[in-house]
Amino acid sequence: MSTIAIGQPSATERTITLGAFWPEIDPAAARAAQRIDGTVTTERWRDALMDAAATVMGQLSSWRVTQTAAGYTTLDAVPADQIDDESIHVQRFLRAVYCLAAASVTERYRGFDATDSGNRLADELETPIDDLRRDAHWAINDILGRSRSTVELI
Repeated sequence: MSTIAIGQPSATERTITLGAFWPEIDPAAARAAQRIDGTVTTERWRDALMDAAATVMGQLSSWRVTQTAAGYTTLDAVPADQIDDESIHVQRFLRAVYCLAAASVTERYRGFDATDSGNRLADELETPIDDLRRDAHWAINDILGRSRSTVELI
C-alpha cells in the first residue's frame, strides 16, 4: 500500500507589502483563491506573487501616476464601485496578481514530474495557464477602463 502526502504550506506566510498605493498581498489568501496546495513551497509561492505583483504594478504604473496626481493616495481611495465593502479596483488588482502567480507556478509543473504521466498532465494544464493569463489581463484592462479583447493569430 502506498501513501501520498501533499505538503501543507507554512502557517506563517508573511504578507507582501507593495508600497503606499497598492494593497498588501496575503499569500495564504492568494493560495486559497487559486487552490495552490502545499506542493508549491512557501518560498516559491512568495516569489511568484512578488513577480506577478511587479508585472501588474508595471502595467498600471502610468494609471497610478494619474490617480496619485488626482489626489488618491491608495488604490482603495480611487473612486470605484464596491462589492462586499471592497473596491472593485482592489479586487481586480488582486485577481490579476493571483492569476499571474498561479500561471507561473502551474507552467513549471513539468519540473515536478518529468515522467510520461507528468508530461501529459503538464500538457493538459496549458489551457488553464492561458485562462489564468487572460483573466489577469482582463482584470488589468478593467482597471484601466479598456475593453476586453482576445486576438488570436491563425
